[in-house]
Parts: sequence; C-alpha cells; structure tokens
Amino acid sequence: MDSPDDAAVWRLDEERALVVTTDFFTPIVDDPYDYGAIAAANSISDVYAMGSKPLLALNVAAFPPDLPVEMMSAIVRGGAEKAREAGVVIAGGHSVDDKEPKYGLAVIGIVEKDKMLTKSGARPGDSLVLTKPLGFGVTSTAFKRGLTTDADLAEITAWMKTLNRGAAELAVDFGLRAATDITGFGFIGHLREMLQASGLGAQIDFSGLPLVSCAGKYAEAFTFPGGAFNNLRWFGEDVSCDQLSEQQKMLLFDPQTSGGLLLCVPREKLTAFLEQAASRQIPAWQVGCITDRYKNIRVSL
Repeated sequence: MDSPDDAAVWRLDEERALVVTTDFFTPIVDDPYDYGAIAAANSISDVYAMGSKPLLALNVAAFPPDLPVEMMSAIVRGGAEKAREAGVVIAGGHSVDDKEPKYGLAVIGIVEKDKMLTKSGARPGDSLVLTKPLGFGVTSTAFKRGLTTDADLAEITAWMKTLNRGAAELAVDFGLRAATDITGFGFIGHLREMLQASGLGAQIDFSGLPLVSCAGKYAEAFTFPGGAFNNLRWFGEDVSCDQLSEQQKMLLFDPQTSGGLLLCVPREKLTAFLEQAASRQIPAWQVGCITDRYKNIRVSL
C-alpha cells in the first residue's frame, strides 16, 4: 500500500500473492469490437506490469439503454476474445445504465513473490526498455477531430489491442525487478512514478523513443488531448528537455491507452534481453537509463 504500483498485491503465503486491478473507459475508436478488445488489453496490462499471470476477470460495463444490442454484444465479445487470448476466464461482471458507453475489466492474477515486478525495483545503471511505441493519444484525438486516415487509425488500433503478455513473460524469465506500463500519465508520468518509488533519476534519448508512424504529423497539428497538458502541469517540473521542440516535448506527456511496458534491464543483461526479444518477436526499444539523481529526468536528442 505504500508504493504507487500498477495493481494491488495480497500475500497468500510465503511464495505467492494475488494481484488485483480494475480499469474501464469510454470508447476510443468507433468499432465496438475493437473498443472491447482494447479495453480488455488495457485492463489486463496492469497485471502484466507486476510480472503476474492473469487468471480471472469480471466485466465492468455502463451502456446507454438505447445502445443497439448488436453494439453491446460486439463490445463484450471483443473483451471476451482478448481475455481468452490472455488465458483469462471472464466469470460474469456487472452493468449499469449510463449516457455514455464505458467498458473494462476487474482482473485477478497470481505471482510468485520473488519474481514480482514493482516500480521501486530500479537500480542506477539499469537500461530502460519500452515495448510499444508512443503517440496513441495525439492520434486518437486527431481521429475524434476527423483528421486521421484509415491507415493511421488501423496502426494505433493494432498496437492498443496487443497484449503485453510476451514482454511480461520475458521480463520474468530474465529476473527483472522493475516495470510499469505506460497509460494515462504518459511516458514521463509513469517513468516519474518509478523514479519516485526507487529514489532515482533517468536519462532519456528522445531519438531512441519509438513513435507510431503518424505521431509526428499529428503532433505538428497539435491534436494533443487535454490529459497531455494535465500531465505536463503535474510532471513537467522534473523534466529537462531544452533541446526538444514544443511538439516533441508534448509527445513525452501524451496519454496512452493500452501502452507498452517500461522495463528496467540491468546493463549486463541488456544484449541478451534484446536478442531474446527479437527471437520471440517481442518489440523492444532501449530508450535511456536509470541515474542516481532523484526524480531528475533529462531528455536529449
């Protein structure tokens, strides 16, 4: 309870613990099936971020009474099939009437305590590895404004529907100790939580940060969601990024939905970790390293 980890952890015995989380949100895409799948992947991600194996979930749904049954069915089916891909059983849930659709999951997983990933496990010299690109928020807001192409929307939808399962399993296999997932607080916000929990700082190479192919043009159009400006206000004082343009800076604070894992990989394990990620076809980009400067984040080009 004393650290801002991605999920609650309840000790079962000396070896195992339950991991419990919940998340839901309003539609981020028009297609109801994709919306359900993205919401499920996003909800399960917090369990993966703890190095845990998800087991069981409950639907959390709020639908307008006049929403066509076909749409409600597609949302729930998208969530169910994504959960099945993760090896998760959805055992019911709860729904209420609401003016705007909302959907997500409450998820339970199990973890061996000595293999658990936390935000407080970073160490100076660790390499920071990100497993999905950034730019989902600025692109989805452009979509809401009618600016995106079908290809742009398909690109971010595919990423948001991708489970963090493989990355989490690889992290556990390599005995990593620190991780978080990148969601509403953006890259900097979630990194800062990790640094605060670990009492450390970070050096980030902006040119090494992966971005979806359309992020740059929508950043230039400044279609950032309101959450990006909130993140800048909350976390910006800890970031030094004088070399970056205003658009590049805002991408650091862009809220993500169902983003990737940010992993701390000990320097001596980095080469083997990246080679194994490539072998398993798990996306992984080295984006910086952990330093001993408390909460200080330096971003360079």
